[in-house]
Amino acid sequence: QVQNVESGGGLVKPGGSLRLSCLASRSILSVDVMAWYRQVPGKEREVVAQLTPDGTTYYPSSVNGRFTIFKDNAKNMVYLAMDNLKLDDTGDYYCFVGDSSGNYWGQGTQVTVSS
Repeated sequence: QVQNVESGGGLVKPGGSLRLSCLASRSILSVDVMAWYRQVPGKEREVVAQLTPDGTTYYPSSVNGRFTIFKDNAKNMVYLAMDNLKLDDTGDYYCFVGDSSGNYWGQGTQVTVSS
């Protein structure tokens, strides 16, 4: 299946910022949900940001106030802006879009927060 394509990961110091980009494999004008997930070895993949077409967002308490999800319809891209990064933010970040037709993931981009 066609995958989303993530980019922007890398090494950043605690307190730093990073912006992740996702070129969606489906039109973001037609999907029901857009989201970013994070996975750490030994733990389940967890949502860190979610956006619905009506503009509603969701963030878990661990990132609320530090992460922002937004999109650009013309470019068919979904972004995750991350500020004040912490050591626990380290992990593989995945872009997700979905609707009643299916779920679409990317292969991920790695974020490492280290001093």
